[in-house]
Amino acid sequence: MRQTSRSGRIFSLAVALLLAGAAARADTIVLKNGRRIVALSVKEEGDKVVYETSAGELSLPKSIVDHIEKGVGIPMADSPAAAAANLAITPPAVQARRGSTEIESAAVHDGAIDREYIAKLEGAARAGGKNANLSAALGHHAAAQFELSHGDLQHALADSRTALTYSPDDPELLMNVAYLYLRRSEYKESLEYVERARRAAPDDPDVAKLAGWAYYGMNKLDQAVTEWKRGLALRPDPEVQAALEKAQRDKQEEANYKENESSHFTLRYSGAAQPALARDVLRTLEAHFSAIESELDFAPPDSIGVVLYTQEAFADITRAPGWVGALNDGRIRVPVQGLSEVTPELSRVLKHELTHSFVRQKSHGRAPTWIQEGLAQWMEGKRSGEAAGLLIQIHREGHATSLSALEGPWMRLPSDEAAYGYASALATIEYIVQADGMGDIERILDRMGSGSSTEEALRAVLHEDYNDLMQSTEEYLGKTYGR
Repeated sequence: MRQTSRSGRIFSLAVALLLAGAAARADTIVLKNGRRIVALSVKEEGDKVVYETSAGELSLPKSIVDHIEKGVGIPMADSPAAAAANLAITPPAVQARRGSTEIESAAVHDGAIDREYIAKLEGAARAGGKNANLSAALGHHAAAQFELSHGDLQHALADSRTALTYSPDDPELLMNVAYLYLRRSEYKESLEYVERARRAAPDDPDVAKLAGWAYYGMNKLDQAVTEWKRGLALRPDPEVQAALEKAQRDKQEEANYKENESSHFTLRYSGAAQPALARDVLRTLEAHFSAIESELDFAPPDSIGVVLYTQEAFADITRAPGWVGALNDGRIRVPVQGLSEVTPELSRVLKHELTHSFVRQKSHGRAPTWIQEGLAQWMEGKRSGEAAGLLIQIHREGHATSLSALEGPWMRLPSDEAAYGYASALATIEYIVQADGMGDIERILDRMGSGSSTEEALRAVLHEDYNDLMQSTEEYLGKTYGR
C-alpha cells in the first residue's frame, strides 16, 4: 500500500493532528503466536472467541488466544479488500476420535510437548499394534497444534507432515497440512494436500474453503469463486462469504480486461490502458523483481498478479481511502489513467508494491505493517529527509507512537496519521539498514517466517526490543539529519 505524494507533503499537519486526536477505539485479540486481530467488538462464548468485523461475525478457538485487549486505539481495516486479505482463517478442526483426548493430554502437558510419549506411540506403530498408527498420528497432530498456538509454523508443519506418515489418507490431517502451507503463503503446496483431502472427503466444506484460498493466492479467481460457492452451499461461513464477495467484485470489473504475462507476473489491464504501457509495466516489474531479489536473497515462487485500473475503477474495487495511491492485497493494484508509459513516479509505485509481495512471502505473512511499509519505501528510494526533524521532536517530547501500535492495518487511518506512520516506519527501517546492512532485514524476516513474533525477531537479530529500537532510531535521526 502506497500513500499518495500529497499525503506525504502534509506530514507537518499530520503531527499536530496526531498528537491532538484520539485513535478509533476497538477491541484487540492477541493470539499466542503474537498476531493481533483488531475487531469492532469481542466476546467469549464457550470454547470460542467471537468477534465482529466488517466481514461479519467470526470466531477463533479460545485455545489459540493469549488475551483480549478491550478498547485499544488501533485502526481497523475497513475496506473489503483489506478485510479479505487479512481474515483470520481458522484451522480445520480434527474431530474427536476414540482415545484422542487422552493422547492429546499425554502428548502436550505442563506447557511442553512430551517427545518421549510420542516416541512410544511411534514404537507401537512400528510394532503394528491395534490402532497404533492413528495414535501416533494424533500425537504428532497434538504437538503441531501446540506449536501453531505458539507461532512456530516451521515445527508445526514438520509435525503435521509426520502425522500423515502414520495416517496418510486422513482428510482432516491433510487439511491441517494444507492450512499450514496457506499460512506460509505457499499456495501450490497447499493445493496438493487439499486435493488429497478432497479424494477422501469430497463433500467437506473445509476442503472447498481451503481450495478457494489456495487458488486465490495463485491469482486464479475463477477457480477460487467456484470453490467458495461450493463451500457456502455445504455450510454457511462468514470468512468464505467475505472472500467470495471480494473475488466476485474483482471478476466483474476484470471481465473485459486484457491479459499479458512475463516470467514472474500475470498482468490484467482495462481497455483504457494502452498495450504498450502494459508491456512497459511488465518490463519495469521484472527489473524491480531482480533488484529486490538481490537485496533480500529471496524470490517469491509463484506468479504475482498485477491489475492496472482507471482511477475510478481502483476506487470502486479497493474501497481504499483517498490517501492510498496503490495497493497490494495479494495482487498489485495500480491506477494508471492518463499514462502512456512508465514514468519515474509509476516505477517507484510498482517497486513499492512489489516489495510487499516479497516481504509477505518471505515472512509467511507475519511481517507487521510498519516493516512492510518502511521497507517498501526504502526499496523505492525514499529516505527520511525533511520528516526527520519532526520525528526527532516527537520522540524527544515523549509523543512517539509505539511500533507495537503500528503493527496492525492502517487502512482506516486518516491521511494525516497515515503520513506519520509512513515516516516513522521508514525512519526505523532506514536506521536498521544503515547500521548493519540489508542482511539484518533478511534475518528478521526469516525469523518471523519461522514463527517468531516481531519483537522476538528483533531481539534475536538486533539485540533490541521495541523501546531500544525506537531510541536507536531517534539517535540515528539526530546524528544523520540533526543540525
